[in-house]
Order: sequence, then structure tokens, then C-alpha cells
Amino acid sequence: MTSAKSARRPHHWRRDLIELAALFTAVAVADAIANLIGHQPDGPYLLMASAVALAATAAFHTWWARRHSHAPPSDEADVAPVGAGAAGGTGTSAGEAEGTGEGGIVGAGETGTTLWRMRTTVLDAPGSLAALCTALAGLRVDILTLQTHPLAQGTVDEFLLRAPASLQAQELSRKIAAAGGASTWIERADAHDLVDTPTRVLSLATRTALDAAELPLALRQLLGRCTIHSLPAVSVTGRATGQSAPVEGVLEETVMRLRDPSGGVISVERPYLPFTPTEFARARALVELDARLGPRVPRSEDVLTLPEGNEITVRRADQGDLAAARAMHDRCSQDTLGLRYHGPVADADRYLDHLLSPRFGRTLAVQTASGRLVALGHLLWDGDETEVALLVEDDWQRRGIGSELLRRLVALAEEAGCDSVYAVTQSRNTGMVAAMRALELPLDYQIEEGTLVITARLSSEGAARPSAPTERARR
Repeated sequence: MTSAKSARRPHHWRRDLIELAALFTAVAVADAIANLIGHQPDGPYLLMASAVALAATAAFHTWWARRHSHAPPSDEADVAPVGAGAAGGTGTSAGEAEGTGEGGIVGAGETGTTLWRMRTTVLDAPGSLAALCTALAGLRVDILTLQTHPLAQGTVDEFLLRAPASLQAQELSRKIAAAGGASTWIERADAHDLVDTPTRVLSLATRTALDAAELPLALRQLLGRCTIHSLPAVSVTGRATGQSAPVEGVLEETVMRLRDPSGGVISVERPYLPFTPTEFARARALVELDARLGPRVPRSEDVLTLPEGNEITVRRADQGDLAAARAMHDRCSQDTLGLRYHGPVADADRYLDHLLSPRFGRTLAVQTASGRLVALGHLLWDGDETEVALLVEDDWQRRGIGSELLRRLVALAEEAGCDSVYAVTQSRNTGMVAAMRALELPLDYQIEEGTLVITARLSSEGAARPSAPTERARR
């Protein structure tokens, strides 16, 4: 493909005329030198001097031609303004469409770069976005994506930036403030943030449509670092909790409350950054999708063979398994139930109905070839933390079922992006302790009044966060 730089240039007749005159002059000079050499005793020396002069002239001509025909363009022509392709780069009016696109490619060739997510509020006036883009260009920052969130007064602009590694967040915030940005928030980003917002929302909607347990996780990934609580309308003891929300939901700065399709309220909190109306509308759309689709759980099954030869089936469970789960409870000994629930089990029907609800997590069930339910494993969403719990019927213990369930629950937690999982049990529950150790993950042990909390770290980020065993034990 021929580029614009190599396009054919117009023909210049003046250049041809000058080259023809130079040719005739060179012939005349050569004839004069030949006559001079033939009639002078120093003719050979003059010939050598002429050759040297001719070679020097040719070398100078070659250098001069290359210098002027291949000179690089000036800096002004080579650097494009950052932000030229983002929402027109003229301002951030309320009618601007949300866009994703690259700005100028300033600093794109640098190897030491860092990804940042930045959100700032600007006046709803022409030129406000251009001022931000100019400030970013001065810092050699590349705009990868841009979203606009119109407000009643002003506009929130959210950027994904690629900046030189030497650029500090404080300097970036200071430059943005000087360019008119207010309430600026900056945090490190990673490669997952490179997915544009429409693609990410469609992916989260697909996950929610396939599995009702995905809704809290989808909301967390949509809104970033936040705490999500599912608050039921009726407690496990059967008393009304008073938790309710209007159909359209409630937005209060850093808290949004959405009506849970299964009853109660979904509360989302993000104290460090207020929610925008655009984010609230996206979250409400996901909840509405969940309500329209109704209860649903993937029905995949895995058939495993125990060491003694018996076959078991591991599958997802939901509230439709309530009767079978209650029958398993009735077959379990009081000691087994005490290790699981840390005391007498009252209102088992309501408690199991809560545990089996996909709104509060994921449950795996183990059944025999005859269809009898013999074990349950729960992965429970606990705000921004995740709990694992196991119950194996007495006659089926010490066969590796608990370890298999725990391994699968931890895999589900990793898939959901959890940093850690914790188990609350008693110090004498050697089976649970052995199953946690078999994960071969970094473990933290905390004992509070006979209650043992074991936390398994699934990532390096999770390893840096302290646990709260006392609060968990009380819950």
C-alpha cells in the first residue's frame, strides 16, 4: 500500500533546465582541461587534482540531496494533540454521548508505563474536556478510554490512562486540578480495565442471565471496589426485618439500595467515591434483568468415584433441594451438626432456605447413585468477604468428600475474583482443618473463645489485607 508520504510529487521544469545547463558547462570545462593538459608539462598533476575536486563535489552533492529530501518532520507536525478523538475534545456538555476511544499516542513507545483510572468533575461548558486533555498531553499521558457521566451541575469524566511510570498520582491530580478538575479520584488499573464499558456490561449481563448467584458479583465488577449486602425481608427466625426499597431504587451519594427480586434489599456501598446516576441506572438494569428471568441455577453435574468404588454426583443446589437437605439434617448426629452450626440447630427449614438461596452465594450438593443427598458445601457472599462451610453426613465422612467440596468451592471463589475465603469452625474439628491445609494455600489461624477462623489467601493482594476473625465469629 502506498502511503501519503510516498505519493508522486509534481514535475518541476526549472530543475531540468538547471541540470541541462550544468551538463553543458561540465562538458566545456572538461574540453578546456584536456587542451590545457595536452600543452602543459604539468598536465598529469592537473588531471589528478581535477579528479579529487570532482570526487569531493560529488560527495557534497550526495550529502546535500539526502539531507533535504529525507529530513524528519518537525515536532509540531509529529505530535498529535491528546484527546482529539475523545468526544470531539470540545467540551463535556450534558448531551455528549458516552464514548471510548484513544486520544493522541503520546508516550505510546515508552516501555515503562503505568495504567491509571481517574475520575474528575468539570463544569458543563465547552472547552472543559479540552483543558483536561491538554494537561494530560503535557504530562505525556495517553487516554485509552473516556466515559462521561452528566450531572445536574457539571459532568464527571472517567478516564483510563497510560502514563509514564515516573509520573506520581499526586502530580497528576495537581495538574488536573489546575486544568479545572474537581473531586479528582485516582487509582491503579490493570489489563482487565482495558475492556470497554459496553463490552463489560454485556458480559456481566450474560453471566447474570446464566446464574442467579452471579448478580452480587456482577454488581461488584460493574461498580468497582464496593461492599454489597443482601438484606432479606424475613430473618432466618421468621421475623420481618423491615428491609424494603421502592421499585425504582434509592440513590444516596455513596449508597444505593435496590429492591431484591427474591425479597428484601440489595445494598451497595462505596464510601470513597459517590455513585453517579449513570452507574445507578446500570445497576438497576442488571437487577431488573435478574427479576425478569426468575430463579435459575446451572444444572451441570460431575460424577466421581470414591476410593472404595462408590460413585457420587457433585452438582449445584438451590432452594428446590430444601426437602432433601432437611432429610440429611435429620440423619446427621448432634455432634456433626454442632461442628457445622456451633450449637443447636433451630428452625432448620428457614436456615437451610437461606443457605440454599442463590442470592447469598453458591451451594454444591453431593448425592449418591440412588439420589440421596449426603453432603452440602456453601460459598457465601459476606459483604466484601467470602465464607466457606461444609456439612457431610456421618456415614459418608472420612472418604474425601469434604476435601473435594472445599476444593471446588475455592475454585468458584477464585473464578468470582475473591481474594480470600474463610471458614468458621471449632478447634476440635480436625476434618475441616485438614481439608483447609490440603488446599496448599497460605492460611491464617485465629481463635476466639473456642471458635477457630481459618482464612485462605487466594492472591497476593488478599495476603496483604488483615482478617477480622472476632467479627466473623460473632456473625
